Amino acid sequence: MNPENKNRKKLLLLTDWYEPGYKAGGPIQSSRNFVAGMHALYDISVLTSDTDLGESQPYPGIPANQWISREPGIRIYYAQREKLNAKKLEELIAAENPDFIYLNSMYSYRFSVLPMRLLWKQKIRARVVLSPRGMLRESAIKLKSTKKKLFIALLNRLRIPELICFHATDNQEKKDILQYFPQAANVVLIPNFSAGLPEKLAPIEKTSGKLRCVFVSRILPIKNILFFLKLLNMVPDEVELEFTIYGEVEDEKYWQQAQKVIHFLPKNTAVLYCGPIPHEKVIPSLEANHVFVLPSTGENFGHAIFEAFSAGRPALISDKTPWRGLQDQQVGWDIPLDVPEAWLAALQEAADADQQTFDAWSEKCRAYAKAHQGRSDLKDAYSKLFS
Repeated sequence: MNPENKNRKKLLLLTDWYEPGYKAGGPIQSSRNFVAGMHALYDISVLTSDTDLGESQPYPGIPANQWISREPGIRIYYAQREKLNAKKLEELIAAENPDFIYLNSMYSYRFSVLPMRLLWKQKIRARVVLSPRGMLRESAIKLKSTKKKLFIALLNRLRIPELICFHATDNQEKKDILQYFPQAANVVLIPNFSAGLPEKLAPIEKTSGKLRCVFVSRILPIKNILFFLKLLNMVPDEVELEFTIYGEVEDEKYWQQAQKVIHFLPKNTAVLYCGPIPHEKVIPSLEANHVFVLPSTGENFGHAIFEAFSAGRPALISDKTPWRGLQDQQVGWDIPLDVPEAWLAALQEAADADQQTFDAWSEKCRAYAKAHQGRSDLKDAYSKLFS
C-alpha cells in the first residue's frame, strides 16, 4: 500500500484465476476490468491461484505464496492451491484486515466456500460481497445440479445470504439470486466493467457470398458450439463460410461430438480449431473475421461479445445474454436457440453483405461499444456497493 493512500479503504478480491491466466475467459476479465476501474479509489489486494484453468504448472516467473506489488495500490498473492487451506486463508485475511471482501465465484472451495465459512464462524469482520458470475443460471445449475443445490440449501440453512451482499450483473442474475436465496438481505444490480477499446477500427475485406466467423470462448456444453456446427450443414452451397474456433477444451467428450460434426461438413464450409489464446490476442483474432458467434445457453455478461463490438464486428448470439435488441441497432443478431432458421437467415444476411454494408455495421458496432464503455456511473455504483 502506498503511504499517500494509507487512509483509503482496503478491498480484498478472491478469485480462482487472474492474469496472466487467460484460459478461464470471462471470469478473469471481470476481475481484471474491476481492478482497473476501481484501483484509483481503493487499495486492492487480489488473492488467486498460481495456475491457469486446467494447468498443473504454475505461471512462469511469478513467485507463489507471497504478496507481489503491481500497479500503485494493487497487490497480488498467487497461492499454491494445496497450501491454501482454511487456516492459511484465515491468516491471510487477518493480516490484510480488509474493509471489504469481494468473492468472484459461487462454488469455488478455496475462494468462496471457505471465506463464507469463516464469515459464518465470525472470523471475518469485513463486508462481504458475492458475485455469482452467472453460476445460478438455469443452464449452469443443470451441470452437477445435485451438489450445487445441496450447497445452496446449506447456505440458506446457515443464513449466509443474510450476512452478505450479492452483486448481480444483469436483471436475470438478480432474479436467479432471489429465486435460490429468498432471504438475501441485499442484492445490488451493477453491470460489469468492460475493457478498453482498440485505438481504431481495423479494416477487413468483405465480398458478398463470403463470410468468416469466429468463436472465442471455452469449449463446453453451456457455450453450445455444437449447435452452430450443426447449422453449418444447412448453409447454402453458394455461400463460402470459414469458421475459426479459439478456446480451451474443458469437456473432451463434448469436443469429440463437435469434431464428428466438423468431419462431415460440406465443402463450402471450413472449420479451423486454434486452441486457447492469451487475452491480448483476442481483439486481433476478432478483427481477422467478419462475425463473432456465441450460441451460449447463458451468459451474465459475455466479455468476448463486448470485445467483438469494440473491434467493430457484429455478433451472432443467443437471446440468453444481456446483449439484446442487436438487430434494431444493426450491430448483430440475438436469436432464440429454438429458431435455427433465424440463425441461418442471419448467416445469409451476413454473407450477402458487401463492403459498404459491412463497413456501416462495423462503425455502428464500434459506436455501440463506445457508448457502453463510456458509462460514467459504474464507479459510483461500485463505490456504493462497497460502502
